[in-house]
Amino acid sequence: MNGTVMIAIRSLAENWWAVALRGVVSILFGVLTLALPALTLAALVIMFGAYALVDGIFNLIAAIRGGDDAARPRWLMVLEGLVSIGAVIVTLVMPGLTALVLAYVIAGWALMTGALEIAAAFRLRKHVRGEWALALSGVLSMLFGVLMAAAPAAGALALVLWIGAYAVVFGALLLVLAFRLRRLRGEARVPLARAA
Repeated sequence: MNGTVMIAIRSLAENWWAVALRGVVSILFGVLTLALPALTLAALVIMFGAYALVDGIFNLIAAIRGGDDAARPRWLMVLEGLVSIGAVIVTLVMPGLTALVLAYVIAGWALMTGALEIAAAFRLRKHVRGEWALALSGVLSMLFGVLMAAAPAAGALALVLWIGAYAVVFGALLLVLAFRLRRLRGEARVPLARAA
């Protein structure tokens, strides 16, 4: 493994907590959504906007702290963060969105972030064990996006339940990846210390 890849892996492992925090926020959002299925559309728009904003900010922080590397280039994390923040702008600028339009906004966001997560997992596959969790979360995001696009008029209650279930599973997969990165943190220090 070359030095750049080792530094990239170390950077990911050292910032495992950001991935874990993103997973916890996703699970909390999902549980809250499932516990309160009778939310009004306005509350759903605000909840989704808050979740997507936190998700986008954590991606941008990871891009700033991680730097450019072969495993996951900065532009990929910035793009995923900007997609999330773009979804926030669309949902919060137009609070009178109907369930149909909101379903399409969420579907587009899920498809784009899912594709970016799969791309990141593909780049990490040779360097990090547990990248399958990132790939699986990307596949889950894309499947969720396809379901949302295929049945946008399913109604507000179904929309709330789909979003809640998706967020819980997605968050759990991110926690799996975060704890694998945490474990890797100790393993990555030994080879880097020997190389110095």
